Amino acid sequence: MELRERDGIWYLDSQTPTCTLSYKVKRILFMGETRYQRVEVVETYDYGRCLIIDGKIQSSTSDEWVYHEALVHPSMVSHPSPLRVLMVGGGEGATLREVLKHSPVREAVMVDLDREVIEIVKKYMAELPQGSFENPKVKLYFEDGRSFLERQPDGSFDVIIVDVTDPLEGSPSIPLYTKEFYEVARAKLTDAGLIVTQASPLYYNLDCHARIYRTMATVFPVACSYRADVPSYVSSWGFVAGSKGPNPAALTPGEVDGKLAERKVGELKFYDGLTHQSMFTHPKHIRKALEAEKSISTDGNPVFMPI
Repeated sequence: MELRERDGIWYLDSQTPTCTLSYKVKRILFMGETRYQRVEVVETYDYGRCLIIDGKIQSSTSDEWVYHEALVHPSMVSHPSPLRVLMVGGGEGATLREVLKHSPVREAVMVDLDREVIEIVKKYMAELPQGSFENPKVKLYFEDGRSFLERQPDGSFDVIIVDVTDPLEGSPSIPLYTKEFYEVARAKLTDAGLIVTQASPLYYNLDCHARIYRTMATVFPVACSYRADVPSYVSSWGFVAGSKGPNPAALTPGEVDGKLAERKVGELKFYDGLTHQSMFTHPKHIRKALEAEKSISTDGNPVFMPI
């Protein structure tokens, strides 16, 4: 995060090398360096409390529920019975919070590289995890997510959710957006298993999103691109799901609502059947970009977003 003094404190967020947005800050709650990244927690006028990692907003209390419900629930409702779920990243605990709303879940495994981020969130933004870290279904590991997954037996998980930082050049998250990683994930999923990843903003980095989608489509028999409008991200945000069986894009509103009710998920703020249908219906220019993309992300030539 870059802070500027101009009639108070302003947070500057670079979307591209030629576009920077600014937000006025009420107060700074935390600023520091963990072993892996730079972390700030600030209270803003427009988006409430914000968790910022390496200069990019990860979650704001005003709209984090849009992002986290969009990331988690489409793949969870697509699986017939998600008993064991793996989350790679997700230090805010909000992805974990949403996973635990599904009654079939018996074990929720979360692997995050940075223990300190979780402690910072517990202290300054406890409304995000809402006590999820203490749930007896949760197993929490602090290590590299790809290395952890590689050591697991084949067929270990029903759903894998990748909630890591953007693939900025030099970021430790880059190896989690490659063909080789998705091949590992496919092996570790059960027969009807799904993986979903956050996949960059569709306005500023559509080419990055399209490449992640094309990479997923080379590994999984079913690949879906979808989106949700997240105000604090200043863009429609992209997600990509890969499946060994169920097709999230084929679910009807009635099927989604029925599954949510059956699993006693409870009242959600953003996601339901009609929202699901709209998320998987892209406008023409995005559909064309997805169809036109031919390159894939590999360990030797990974995708990354320009800062």
